[in-house]
Amino acid sequence: MKRLFIIILLLLAVAPLPLLAQSPKHEVRAVWLTTLNGLDWPSSTNADKQRQQLEDIIDQLKAGGINTVLVQTRIRATTLYPSEMEPWDASLTGTLGRSPGYDPLQFCIDLCHERGMECHAWVVTIPVGKWGKAGCQHLRKTHPKLVKRIGDEGYMDPEQAATADYLARICGEIVHNYDIDGIHLDYIRYPETWKLKGAAARQKGRQHITSIVRKIAETVRREKPWVKLSCSPIGKHDDLTRYRSGGWNARTAVCQDAQAWLRDGLMDMLFPMMYFQGNNFYPFAIDWQEQSNGRLVVPGLGIYFLDPREGRWTLDVVERQLHVLRQLGMGHCYFRSRFFTDNVKGIYNLAQQLDAIPALVPPMTWAGKQAPTAPTQISLDKGRLTWNGATDRGDSPYLLYNIYASEDFPVDVTKAENLVAIRQTATQLAVPPSANLNFAVTAMDRYGQESQPAQLLINAGPAYAAPIICKTDGRIVALPPKPSTLDADVIVVETLLGQAVASSPYTPCIDISALPDGIYQLRSLGRKGRSHRIGFFSIKRQ
Repeated sequence: MKRLFIIILLLLAVAPLPLLAQSPKHEVRAVWLTTLNGLDWPSSTNADKQRQQLEDIIDQLKAGGINTVLVQTRIRATTLYPSEMEPWDASLTGTLGRSPGYDPLQFCIDLCHERGMECHAWVVTIPVGKWGKAGCQHLRKTHPKLVKRIGDEGYMDPEQAATADYLARICGEIVHNYDIDGIHLDYIRYPETWKLKGAAARQKGRQHITSIVRKIAETVRREKPWVKLSCSPIGKHDDLTRYRSGGWNARTAVCQDAQAWLRDGLMDMLFPMMYFQGNNFYPFAIDWQEQSNGRLVVPGLGIYFLDPREGRWTLDVVERQLHVLRQLGMGHCYFRSRFFTDNVKGIYNLAQQLDAIPALVPPMTWAGKQAPTAPTQISLDKGRLTWNGATDRGDSPYLLYNIYASEDFPVDVTKAENLVAIRQTATQLAVPPSANLNFAVTAMDRYGQESQPAQLLINAGPAYAAPIICKTDGRIVALPPKPSTLDADVIVVETLLGQAVASSPYTPCIDISALPDGIYQLRSLGRKGRSHRIGFFSIKRQ
């Protein structure tokens, strides 16, 4: 870790920031949308105006490159949806328990899905608000043994087994009733004011919190296994060998063993609250990435410190963090939505530049699901791209479609810059007329697993050569003559799944004696980085 950290610091010290970021095809770009006290929520309590304001917020988030919205759904033993267990939150109407006349959670999900964004239900778990407030009072009446008072605050008691059952029922209610993409647990830890004395007590505390996480995970996955389970742990998991956490960390201080939850398969994602800078940020970000166990870790960035009333951060602090996180393949999440959409110190403008190319949320490869079949019969007529739907080979409720376009053919679906539309539910898309664009469409299940592409050739272009079957005797493969219009310096041999297994300068014959029997494709690679498939060959030795 020390060597990697030094390399990153040197890179930051000598390279201009704009040159460090290359937009990846898969990246979580998230934001926390806080409903507590209406912090990020629409200001109007009129249902029609509130819906319009919420739509404006989601539109602005989409235009800022966001692909994942974490909307606060359980606030302080109060909810953003009609719950059988807890009352409506007061941020909706100004009065706790009063219905807004529509379902805000369903409306938010619909807005996100229509725009190709994921929507996760953010559930505040242990805190239930001021002791005398209505949310806490309601829970004290219905489940008096589950609520503990510390000062003037009420908390669910993590040491009561019924707390896990209750929180699992809340999450189960949301997952059962809504087409949500994730359940995001907040404050799934001991309050810092809880008296935990000694290592034995903290070990027991970690067991209590993990039991709650396990119960919720079992409930969510039994209902809809594609729903991502995540949480927002304290930004430093624990002390590192060379960097101390200053006594404020997830595992030791508040019994939040988040890295173990990834390792044991209890969670799919983490959004650690990394509201720090300098050596309090970078070493701990690397630690989260190294301990991710193949799952997703998306650091939360404290952009509220850009507001002069909250802190003294300059924009370059966040910019450097964004670039390093992209180098580490970790994604990013902004806290909070209003600071982002208000463009405090230019953060929104920066995001529009950095995230101008859309990105897909990385697939849940650990779920072990088989990708869907490819779409068929793709066609373009009068500015409308259409295709026949694919078949899911798992348990997704429906498939989504991603559309790619490029002047090259076949369209390279591994390149982020070729993405033009993501997570489409329809099997058609209006596209601007262009004589230079070819198209590809892939099907994607709710786990994010993508099919092979269906390709549509509109314009071959001067450099295109139709794929042919190349001749081989098992030792060498004979290439077709190189056209004068083909920009090709190198030939790459790939499997049919696109894995490169050999390369050679563009010569009449290529040595393939080291390759096992099978079917392969040949691709050219030119000086400008463009690639074309020029042919196939098969090896079947006696």
